[in-house]
Amino acid sequence: MNFDYCIEQLAINATALAALTAGIEPEQARWKPSPETWSVLEVVNHLADEEREDFRPFVEWALGGPAKAPHDSDEWIAARRYNQRDLAASVADFLQEREQSLVWLHGLSGTDWQTPVAYTYRPGFRAGDVLASWVAHDILHQRQLVELRYALAKAALSPFDIQYAGDW
Repeated sequence: MNFDYCIEQLAINATALAALTAGIEPEQARWKPSPETWSVLEVVNHLADEEREDFRPFVEWALGGPAKAPHDSDEWIAARRYNQRDLAASVADFLQEREQSLVWLHGLSGTDWQTPVAYTYRPGFRAGDVLASWVAHDILHQRQLVELRYALAKAALSPFDIQYAGDW
């Protein structure tokens, strides 16, 4: 695994999140396409809490640090009232947490990313798998934000037809 690539992608992903949330009005940030899907605010706050309470502590634990507390990120959405928060403050929270993660990751040296992790969900899981999953997790939620922006744009552009744009 290319550690520098992972660090670079985590930095780029933070910039992408800021761009994907730019210009979204408060009511748009709270909108959900359906009851079982997430809003922009829920995605952003999920990412901030995952940064602070899951991925960074998981990598640290995988490398021999203190035990990571278990969590239920789906439960956090309602319990922590993600959809009632301010989008700008939520993005700032995520960006601050990501910066702390990047500083911490840059401080690692001589790390063995092949270190096995005692993780019952995935036998054979290694510290590098946690870091790689962190990068991929960001991208999955970027895709989710793109789909939300597309749905918001489609609604805002109505009654005009957007079919000429294509359908990928």
